Amino acid sequence: MSWILKALDLHKAYGSKDILNGAELEIDERDRIAVIGRNGCGKSTLLRVLLGQEELDGGKVIIRDGARIAWLRQDERFEAGESALAYLERATEQPDWACAQLAADFHVLNDTLEKPAESLSGGWQTRLRLCAMLLREPDLLVLDEPTNYLDLRTLMLLERFLAGFRGGWVIVSHDRGFLERTCPQTIEVAGGRINRFPGRVPAWLTAKAERRAAAAATNANLAAKSRQLEDFVARNKARASTATRASSKAKELEKLQDQFLDIEADDPDPRIRIPACETRRGWALQCDQLAVGYGTRTVATCDHVDLDRGFRCAVLGDNGQGKTTVLRTLAGQLAPLGGTFRWAMGLRVALYAQDVYTAFKADMVADDHLFRCAREAPGQNPPRQEVLDLAGALLFGPDDLKKRVGVLSGGERARLCLGGLLLGKFDVLLLDEPTNHLDVETVEALADALVAFPGTVLFTSHDRAFTDKVATRQIEVGNGSFSLFPGNYAEYCAQLEAESDGQAPPPPKEKPKTQTIAKPPDKSKQRLAERLEKRVAELTAEKARLEAALGQNYDAEQGKRLAALLPELEQAEAQWLEAAG
Repeated sequence: MSWILKALDLHKAYGSKDILNGAELEIDERDRIAVIGRNGCGKSTLLRVLLGQEELDGGKVIIRDGARIAWLRQDERFEAGESALAYLERATEQPDWACAQLAADFHVLNDTLEKPAESLSGGWQTRLRLCAMLLREPDLLVLDEPTNYLDLRTLMLLERFLAGFRGGWVIVSHDRGFLERTCPQTIEVAGGRINRFPGRVPAWLTAKAERRAAAAATNANLAAKSRQLEDFVARNKARASTATRASSKAKELEKLQDQFLDIEADDPDPRIRIPACETRRGWALQCDQLAVGYGTRTVATCDHVDLDRGFRCAVLGDNGQGKTTVLRTLAGQLAPLGGTFRWAMGLRVALYAQDVYTAFKADMVADDHLFRCAREAPGQNPPRQEVLDLAGALLFGPDDLKKRVGVLSGGERARLCLGGLLLGKFDVLLLDEPTNHLDVETVEALADALVAFPGTVLFTSHDRAFTDKVATRQIEVGNGSFSLFPGNYAEYCAQLEAESDGQAPPPPKEKPKTQTIAKPPDKSKQRLAERLEKRVAELTAEKARLEAALGQNYDAEQGKRLAALLPELEQAEAQWLEAAG
């Protein structure tokens, strides 16, 4: 195999913090590499450096002549009015038949390809961008946290495509299961260096732990021998008859010090403890003929859903099917469009939303928010150290806690918001993609904390390992309805896999016994719907660009625009859905 890319003596620092310090890497044309490391260690910085999107302080990146490197770009724009197929042809310079052929692998079929790309939901737009990346026939794929953007079905389709892809790839992801399934090689970014291992992530972690244990055992033996020699020298150096032997042992002791092995200390494993809430038996949530949506347009309905206290329920479904709408309705942020839902008497309900961090005031100090949330919780407040421990588990060090929110990145704001919610002693936690912006270790710590939490949890997540560990029930949202899924999460994933393989297509819906003859369409209303649809697409694209930028580096003006954009988008969606109804 020949190499595609070489990174030599890379140096990159932010302020006084060295992110890359002499790091080196060579990637061959068939390498399939998982990139792991703690938050802030430099994983995403490394990818941006390799792609030439960020300048180095020192060192260089060499790309083989003619090599094609592609990455999943969330900021790639669609031109006004162009169809999905036209976008693929323009972005890739491939013929329409080749675009349609690959798009079919991701279940983007003719009816979708004919629609304006701007009008598609975020999930379908991501599928289009993924197709465009692959249609460029790259030699190397670069994916930075793809599970933050892809729903479970699309992620399964991506895994299937990668299994037949002839080139190489480099993937950063907090979804350890995705890395295990797709990457037979591992690199760890730590201490400014790159450590490479010719095996999957679990094997690397096992080998690393074994090396650390072996080094610790060697050092323990050397320390014991050192103490014996020190004791001998101390007892015998003053006696003339043994002074010569004591001198010899002293030299042996001096040489022994050079044999101790360096053991690089890892950051301590995060441990999250959610303050306990009151526990009772009985039902927590009852939904009857509930309809959720915006304006007068219904997104999803249910006949009847009962959820008992203490259950941890995953809300499952493709992007754009209404998972977030269900959570926002149950949190009281959106009014039901029909039917009813109710929480049991006395339950305190909190929502963690993907965009909630935009509500922070820029001059607020980070630890002030956490301690205020702890103070406002009912009952006895958690000790100060417990608050600091939770902050540390969510990757906030002492210096970070003294920062004003205005200088925090979008990811840091999201984690700060999550920490405040966990400290609030709520009986019900509604969590919309809580694992975004967390590293693997913190995701696992959050999963352990939710499993130990005695309250009720409803959550969405694209992380299969997290969902499988936390969920005890499942609500499936899709095709305009939501209901309790009869099986467990593994059975749900198996069902999606079968559907993707064409083995078990969903049964066709029964035709209605009566049909209503539709009135001729109102063309003025249709034109209004088209204008509103275009506006919704523009605002959605702007929201995605702002969130991507804020996730890397917070800017006050961008934050204000995002905060103002959200209600504007919600209103435009409601108007569009009403006009299109």
